[in-house]
Amino acid sequence: MKTIIKDKNYSASILHFGAELESFTKDNTNYIWSVDEQFWNKTSPVLFPIVGGLKNNSYEIDGNEYELPRHGFARNFNFKVIETTENSVTFSLKENETTLQVYPFEFELQLKYVLNENKLSLIYSVENNSKNIMPFNIGAHPAFSIPSNFNEYSLHFNKEEKLLSHQLENDLFSGKTIGIQSKNQQLALNYTLFDKDALVFKNIESKEFELHFNNKPYIKISFSDFKHLGIWTKPNAPFLCIEPWMGYADKSNSNGKLFEKESIQTINPNEKLSCEFSIEIY
Repeated sequence: MKTIIKDKNYSASILHFGAELESFTKDNTNYIWSVDEQFWNKTSPVLFPIVGGLKNNSYEIDGNEYELPRHGFARNFNFKVIETTENSVTFSLKENETTLQVYPFEFELQLKYVLNENKLSLIYSVENNSKNIMPFNIGAHPAFSIPSNFNEYSLHFNKEEKLLSHQLENDLFSGKTIGIQSKNQQLALNYTLFDKDALVFKNIESKEFELHFNNKPYIKISFSDFKHLGIWTKPNAPFLCIEPWMGYADKSNSNGKLFEKESIQTINPNEKLSCEFSIEIY
């Protein structure tokens, strides 16, 4: 099932499975990548309750060990639609027997999509309904369509950046970093940037940037509530993932204790944390 929201000549389609953004269109042109399984079988998965991979795909709380796959489980469940208007929809996912086996917390994850003409806002809300402090990460993973030559695209940051990417090996941080060359707040794209997996910027000054095609604005991303940024594609794939994150993968020498994980967020019982980012198309 899916829900479609509209505003003027813009529309967005969201799958109930994973509350995953399937399309964002202007005049019937879709700016979100359409699935081609030879490259990837997702379009915009929700990353919760972790972002990235855990060492040995496991973690420890209070002496008990649990297993979680990379990016968590939210993307693999049907969400419930709890509110709709013509230009908005709110999805909800709560704990169930399956999640409690791998993540021993009662929670509610809501994701609200709001469309205002060319701007689509994604508002995440995480509520801790447990009796204990709840550790978590959350992140977005939208894939944008790159219908033309990949080398004709570039990222334009709103601040001058010294781009330092933390390198991944087998989905974990190796401790190595590499400087990514940019000029005049612009990063020219090419597939060799992703030879060693995603670019991961743990610290980035810009909270807003544009994806340009032939030096003309194509898409704008704003993510002031998110601390970290991942950028990823696959060799010759016609998409670019631009991923605001609140959290990231384990280091290769992680001790596995979730509360001691670098970048982990926590919420007290009966409290809620919200964050949002937006996509604008030109």
